Amino acid sequence: MSAAPSTALAAALKDAIAFEPTGEPAGNVTAGRGTFDRRPIHAALVENRAASGSIGARESEKLGALFRIAAAEKSGLVLFLDSAGAKVSEGLAALGAFRELYRAGLDAAFSGAPIAAVLGRNCYGGSSMLAHLAPQRLFSPDTQLAMSGPSILAAASGMSAIDEVFRAMAEASISPASRAKASGANAVWDSSMDLGAWLREALAPRGNAAAASHARHEALQLRIAKAPERAWEPIRRRDLEKLYTSCDVRESDGILAGAGERDGQTEAVAGIVGTSPLGAARAWKFSQVVWRHGEAPPPRLEVFLDCATHAGRLDDEKIVLSEFIVDMAFALHALAARGTRVGLTVLGKAGGGVYVALAAPARRVTAVHGADIQVLPGSAVAAILGESRESAPDFEEYRKARVADEEVKLGIVPGMK
Repeated sequence: MSAAPSTALAAALKDAIAFEPTGEPAGNVTAGRGTFDRRPIHAALVENRAASGSIGARESEKLGALFRIAAAEKSGLVLFLDSAGAKVSEGLAALGAFRELYRAGLDAAFSGAPIAAVLGRNCYGGSSMLAHLAPQRLFSPDTQLAMSGPSILAAASGMSAIDEVFRAMAEASISPASRAKASGANAVWDSSMDLGAWLREALAPRGNAAAASHARHEALQLRIAKAPERAWEPIRRRDLEKLYTSCDVRESDGILAGAGERDGQTEAVAGIVGTSPLGAARAWKFSQVVWRHGEAPPPRLEVFLDCATHAGRLDDEKIVLSEFIVDMAFALHALAARGTRVGLTVLGKAGGGVYVALAAPARRVTAVHGADIQVLPGSAVAAILGESRESAPDFEEYRKARVADEEVKLGIVPGMK
């Protein structure tokens, strides 16, 4: 019986880079070294050994250390990712560890270190965000890449993940062929392919990372269906009025932009609010607000978040929602690299990839007293683990898990406008 395509690709990759493990594996992660074109490179394999290859605190620490080495050395890094994303069973500990991991990944991506991503069977959630740190990705013929796994996508569609109709819909939306069609940076491997040639191109030295990231941001707009632009309207929120002595903030489709004054200083404001999960169009709109600051970087930018999760819609996944979520992180990281002090304040609900994309580039995460930060919303946790965790943790749990760094008490219920 022949090996699954993703298993065969993993074996071919190990041979191509002469992979040698260094140290003991950390859960689903094996870090190591290799050689390609007579140059030493680093590599990390995230394999489906347990819990669908999910990434918890141990795995995040191992990967983060490797990203930091690659950033310091500006050395090549090859990632093999066969993972369903964050280890939901670890809760906040996994979310806080992934925040730190993704910060290290952004630093590596912007350092000039060449990163190549090779994908196994599963590449969901945080794993798909890691894949998009690399300028190019190589899919196995059986790879599925999405911000949400099949169980969550099916639940959002009111269907079963094993329903033949849903499976056909998902195949059309998140298959390797659809990913290759969406972006020229995605390729699909087969056994006749020259893996060395792909690696040579993927690991080639890159130019200015911020400029390349902004160009990708502009290209992403072409994937979004054209719709009438919603006007930017003045918004009044009691939480913002408590935080600022004065502010001029406008809102369009749940995206905030403007400025506020506190402690005698003016700072730029951006944000994502509202009860609707974040889809590709709104994510791009947030990124656009941030990228525009690149023309004249402000001394400070405060990002406000009251959005529980990303959208679980197949329509968003069809245009690769992961890229739009990562675009938000790139925009903030590029601005921070130019000297802007980026902070994140969680006004109400937050979690998952949306939280990570905004928290990883931030120097400080503040939680308003009563804020609800979770690795995933209760309904998504129930779809994965079969149980729901609806109660909001307290700040000491956030601090211990490194999900938030400080707390502010406003004397109002979070989300009260």
